[in-house]
Amino acid sequence: MAAASQVPSAGMRFRRGLRGALRLALDMALPPLCPSCREPLGDGIGLCASCWSKLSFIEPPYCARLGIPFLYDPGPGLLSMEAIANPPAYDRARAAVRYDDVARALVHRFKYGDRLDLAPLMGRWMARAGGELLAGADALIPVPLHWRRLWARRFNQSAALAGAIAQASGLPVLHSALKRVRATAQQVGLSKPQRAENVQGAFSVPAGEKGLVAGRRLVLIDDVLTSGATVDTCARALLRAGAAHVDVLAFARVVSPMRATI
Repeated sequence: MAAASQVPSAGMRFRRGLRGALRLALDMALPPLCPSCREPLGDGIGLCASCWSKLSFIEPPYCARLGIPFLYDPGPGLLSMEAIANPPAYDRARAAVRYDDVARALVHRFKYGDRLDLAPLMGRWMARAGGELLAGADALIPVPLHWRRLWARRFNQSAALAGAIAQASGLPVLHSALKRVRATAQQVGLSKPQRAENVQGAFSVPAGEKGLVAGRRLVLIDDVLTSGATVDTCARALLRAGAAHVDVLAFARVVSPMRATI
């Protein structure tokens, strides 16, 4: 049943096509709206000027390991206290934007509002933010959904973003290399230790797919990086299967005032 979840059914493809056709008809009949604030857009591309000015891109200086922004530049290669005290299984993490109000609206429209048309825009920003990771990578791996959640949501947002990044970088996407073998509760509202416990043992590399992973430099793709528990568990599964190197690239990451320090 899990394998079947990777291939959309005829009914699912029909529904997606119908939604796309309806959206196209609405775009022709109505002015395009900003995906964040729903105000009309002049050219129908991207965000309105107000939302664009509020979007917080993550730029250096930041922790070389976790990508958490620093309040001032402490010099190249410096690690945050969090990276030193609790180093993750993956090597480096990068994100395009802070998970603020505008980024949250974009993620929610994309993830829960069937706005797959946002994937190319978000993917381009991610490719820019993760340029150093993608330059040395062999392949992209989206964080998988359990088949039950995939069935309910109809698409995997991480896979859609990986496809957009693949277009920008030329890297292949390994959709079958990592599986979510156990259904888990949503991470929202859980503490960091609870998040780690919730996803423990939830991911694995199928025996027949280990050849895709062994000895390769991989980049995990996800939409939002909060505590890092999910991608850390994914990275451990890939490393156990023989991956040489695992990095993480997300669209947005949660950055609290306490974390944006050295």
